Amino acid sequence: MKIARKRRVGLALGGGAARGLAHIGVLEVLEREGIPVDIITGTSAGAAVGALYAQGKDASLIKGLALDMDWKRRASMVDLALPRTGFIHGKRIKGLLESILGGDMQFGDLRVPFACVATDIMTGEEVVINQGSVVEAVRASISVPGIFTIARWRGQYLVDGGLTNPVPVSVLKEMGADFIIAVNVIPDVRARPERTGKSKEPGIVSILLQSLYIASYSLVKSSLEGADVVIEPRLADITFSDFRRAEECILCGALAAQESIPEIIRKLNA
Repeated sequence: MKIARKRRVGLALGGGAARGLAHIGVLEVLEREGIPVDIITGTSAGAAVGALYAQGKDASLIKGLALDMDWKRRASMVDLALPRTGFIHGKRIKGLLESILGGDMQFGDLRVPFACVATDIMTGEEVVINQGSVVEAVRASISVPGIFTIARWRGQYLVDGGLTNPVPVSVLKEMGADFIIAVNVIPDVRARPERTGKSKEPGIVSILLQSLYIASYSLVKSSLEGADVVIEPRLADITFSDFRRAEECILCGALAAQESIPEIIRKLNA
């Protein structure tokens, strides 16, 4: 692909738990089509994928990590905490992130400028993290209230960024991006998957995730304002906890990104 003039392309990756694996498929297509990514921001699951890409791992490597992971075994490795601020302490999640990143990497060590979003649970304010430990930042951004214990960062108590900025387009603007591609993996709350037979009563984790999803969706439209292109994979029939459908999530992301390529090329060359 030839771009008529150089633009600082920013990529905003939204939150969505298992649905966030669709970001990998989007990255695959952008790489294949030669779309540059100069700045990355992420919320929750988007922060985790964005951090890996900003480090310099290509989409195929990230895809391999996702598909090779035994999600059932990983689910059994959660470190339960006394339910004071959450059921899962998160130390093992931090350990997993460190093993994938190759250590407790600092933002200054990343190859691509990157920032992620969390929420101050005491004030309700958005917190943009772009300094210090990448692992600590991602841990804060993915801290679903009630599931993970809250994360402490510079005197603040942080939880999932989806409560304040589910797709951080605004952060890309502040970082100097002048062409923004946003990826939203939170489908319309009114979109219901086809069900066969009697539906199963949701468990506490599903209830907490769905509650965050409903709250985040109300903010999605405003958070996407200012994006030049919005990619929205079709994920309504995949739940937040469907990590074992990783391959399907990635494919959905790739298909949606491929559909958006003509628009991206046209607007980049405008």
